[in-house]
Amino acid sequence: MSHDPTVNAGDIARLAGVGRAAVSNWRRRHDDFPQPIGGTANQPLFSLRQVESWLRRYGKSYQVSLGDRVWQRLKAAGDLRLGRLVAQAGTLLTSGESELEPELAGLVSELAERHGALTAYEFLCERYLEAHSRQLSVTRHDVAELMLRLVRAEGATVLDPACGVGTLLLPPPGAAERSESAAGDPAPAAGDDPPPGRPARVLGQELSETSAAITAARLRLRGIQADIVAGDSMRLDGFPEVKADAVVCDPPFNERAWGYEELTGDPRWEHGLPPRGEPELAWVQHCLTHVRPGGLVAVLMPPAAASRKAGRRIRANLLRAGALRAVVALPGSDLWLLRRPKAGERPPSEVLILDATADLAPVEPAWLAYLDDRSDQTVRIIDLLADEVDMTPARHQRRDDVGRAFAQARDRFLAAAAVPPDLKVLDQPLDQPSTTLGDLIKEGLVSTSQAPPKMAADGGDVVVLTADDVLRGGAPSGLTTMQPGLVVIRPGDVVASYSGVRVITDGGAVLGPHLTLYRVDARRLDPDFLAGFLRAAGGRVTTGSSRFDVRRTRVPRLSLKEQKAYGEAFRQLAVLEDALRETSTLGRTLIRLGLDGLADGHLHPQS
Repeated sequence: MSHDPTVNAGDIARLAGVGRAAVSNWRRRHDDFPQPIGGTANQPLFSLRQVESWLRRYGKSYQVSLGDRVWQRLKAAGDLRLGRLVAQAGTLLTSGESELEPELAGLVSELAERHGALTAYEFLCERYLEAHSRQLSVTRHDVAELMLRLVRAEGATVLDPACGVGTLLLPPPGAAERSESAAGDPAPAAGDDPPPGRPARVLGQELSETSAAITAARLRLRGIQADIVAGDSMRLDGFPEVKADAVVCDPPFNERAWGYEELTGDPRWEHGLPPRGEPELAWVQHCLTHVRPGGLVAVLMPPAAASRKAGRRIRANLLRAGALRAVVALPGSDLWLLRRPKAGERPPSEVLILDATADLAPVEPAWLAYLDDRSDQTVRIIDLLADEVDMTPARHQRRDDVGRAFAQARDRFLAAAAVPPDLKVLDQPLDQPSTTLGDLIKEGLVSTSQAPPKMAADGGDVVVLTADDVLRGGAPSGLTTMQPGLVVIRPGDVVASYSGVRVITDGGAVLGPHLTLYRVDARRLDPDFLAGFLRAAGGRVTTGSSRFDVRRTRVPRLSLKEQKAYGEAFRQLAVLEDALRETSTLGRTLIRLGLDGLADGHLHPQS
């Protein structure tokens, strides 16, 4: 670990509390700015020590937090060793044993002592996933949470045979992560009832030994009883005799080397030998093999798997057997829901087919309605078998709804439009006196609050603003029980999450876990002004980890009138961001409905 730790332009901006554009300006305007020592022309890497020296020389405020120092020390070992070192850090935090060199182990331990073992390790995992986002496929958190709810994972034995870094096995926020202070609690003993929201037992297999070790550490730090093994699930099944209550899986798509030649006669292929080019159908049958009769399976599939000719026979057999119960279109993939039939059970006559590409919210109610035999979004299995067994959700959109749905989507799309603020372009950047958020807090202009340390947001009668709500700009969606220390949010409060900052317009909800509330003295400080500079300082503001020292965020010292002008521009940008997010989703829906309606005669061009 003798390599000089390196940082990229984004790291420098975060350390100095400025935007990436400022770092680019420094490189252009200052001949003595450190030269890259690695990376590429588009992604240069700089010596952390040289950058620190340059920032000191020019009197620029910066801080390398303990978390950043730990991360830079890990990253200095190079990409090939990075994952193994992150895994070793997890071993250190869960068992006290590690192969990390003593100085680095001491830094990791200090980070855990200061912020809690779970927070410290999730910080390192998040950085690791960011650094390897192109190599590591991670299931969207909202999709992962939905899959666990659909298979009723609470209190069950759950298996993920392609678990990656554990995303599908982690309980939703507020369920297992009762508080960061609980990190490192021992796993429940066999036979003990699991805490609410948690599976009783978690099993996982992953091809990569590094990812398997990271998954095991993430689960143990949440106090979850887990058995995670490394190996190829197709060729060397780590749980050959296990029949879990539920199986969840996000398998690798289009993996041609899945073992077709070696596994031709494998007993798992109850519904047919998967074609060489249909590895996902091998994963579906592998998952079904590992669920008990009556147990549920949720597996993500490429959209083409619902219609490809090569997989027609297996799809038909799954339908005839009553195993395949639903196909749901999600953004970028399909979700197949399956149930292992019980002996002598009569198979259903209909299958649920649903398009949820625009909104995940209808999926769970539709699935529950289907299970209760009261769904109106089903397709007769006999009709599918008589055709091409094409289960593409868009093909089965109810035709009598197309015209009405198109008109509604068009109106919503037009209503969601927003315009950017009219900003003046300056020849030279303004040189304004500034202060820090920390100084504003000391001066009494800002006060901060956080949720109670053991607060959960997964049930109760008190409405909670969650981190996901802040990120997506949605209404409060969490629920908790009445307890001491709850922070009631007021209009004008600034709320920061791991990945977003928002000014509250409607009060009444309480502050959720992993959020920080900044309440301003409105007589002297504009909330939109403060929120804008918090976002500009990095946009990813965390509350309990050491990822950022938020208090070092620099804020210009301006009159309240000038603040309000800035605040209005920042507010318009926030509105534009929300509108772009909404119109992107609505636009995809509008295009699909327009194509369907024009093609089937329910829509006609205006004369």
